[in-house]
Amino acid sequence: MTASTAQLIEQGWAALPAEYRMPQTPPTLAEARAWCQRLTETHYENFHVASWLLPKRLRPHFHAIYAYCRVSDDLGDETGDREQSIALLDMWGQELDACYRGETRHPVFVALAETIRECEIPRQPFADLLVAFRRDQRRVRMESMQEVLDYCHYSANPVGQLVLYVCGYRDDERFRLSDYTCTALQLANFWQDVRQDYARDRIYFPAEDMRRFGVTEAMIAAGKFTPEFRELMRCEVEYARETMRKGLPLVGMVTHDLAVDLDLFSRGGLEILRAIEEQGYDVLRARPAISKTRKAALFVRAITGKLLGRGLAQQRPAA
Repeated sequence: MTASTAQLIEQGWAALPAEYRMPQTPPTLAEARAWCQRLTETHYENFHVASWLLPKRLRPHFHAIYAYCRVSDDLGDETGDREQSIALLDMWGQELDACYRGETRHPVFVALAETIRECEIPRQPFADLLVAFRRDQRRVRMESMQEVLDYCHYSANPVGQLVLYVCGYRDDERFRLSDYTCTALQLANFWQDVRQDYARDRIYFPAEDMRRFGVTEAMIAAGKFTPEFRELMRCEVEYARETMRKGLPLVGMVTHDLAVDLDLFSRGGLEILRAIEEQGYDVLRARPAISKTRKAALFVRAITGKLLGRGLAQQRPAA
């Protein structure tokens, strides 16, 4: 590591929460898992629901995976300096390699190493996420929908693959359906956050779609909502909804616990798309959000499904 790279890393750490820093000595597994659980439950508002829906034995694995994703994302987005972020992400990638060699120091990787061992998870999904975070350090512009889907291949799809690995699935068909779901959720997030992403110099609309509907970057920069922008957004929302539908069969191909969780998040993504529609597709004025009433309805549906599954399991005669 050169002196300039070491300086960039040090400056990057200084811009992040102190607990993210690399410790001098590695924590125990129990300490690392507690660290990941705290990070998850203080940063991820939906995890209190999701964690209750998942089997208790799997929760430490999901804490570790979420912590890896959260810290990776923050290394890329929260320093305020692209060179520092790239240096940190490169260092994080080296720590991932060290984890697979059995050399771990950071709480995330101490916890993750056990998850990798128990669930037999390959390195690629973790590495793919870093590809997306590095891409985000550049000026993001996409020419075609295929380029957007390629980005989702790295930014979203690995998360679903990791969930399937933890739950014991590793077949191509389930991975294919999971990719549809994760891509759709990523697209819903893109269309929800057009203004926020532009503030970070990112436009995820395919440029060819923008030209087809007569939308320019200047319109987005000015927050100018037009009939042309409405039609562009209508097209992208419908594409995301159709992509989500393609992934829905996965719900019927996994255990009840995971099915309830998948159904919850799939319906949450569809609700985001519906919120965009109900706002008249004007995401430039305000960020569309799911109402508290609808969130409560999704929660009740998920809890009811969980309890129903438990009841059926108790009624099932023993083999």
